[in-house]
Amino acid sequence: MSAHRTPLAVVQEQLDAYNARDIERLLATYAEDAEQFNLHGERLAQGHAQMRERFAVRLAEPDLHAQLVSRTLLGAVVVDFELITRKLPEGLGQVEMLCIYEVQDGRIRKASFRTGATRVLKPV
Repeated sequence: MSAHRTPLAVVQEQLDAYNARDIERLLATYAEDAEQFNLHGERLAQGHAQMRERFAVRLAEPDLHAQLVSRTLLGAVVVDFELITRKLPEGLGQVEMLCIYEVQDGRIRKASFRTGATRVLKPV
């Protein structure tokens, strides 16, 4: 991934790779030592090895899909509001997700996530 890519292009590539379940393409949008956090909280992963473990579990879900609802850009920070369709214990569901990406040199350096409301679309 090139350092001259805009923050919007990098985050869109990340979303496209996520929806394609392409873990290598997804990791390529992140810096080698990137960090992921719960918003205002604990670190979820640091570096590609830990992120690969987190992504591998999620990307294995057959119904996984992230729908972009809105996107805001402030300098090198991109804020996405997404609806994530995925398998929940209760059945197929949809989860609101706020994703905040800090992009530097053409890659995501930090990402913070906040989960919102969850609703069941198809009960088990």
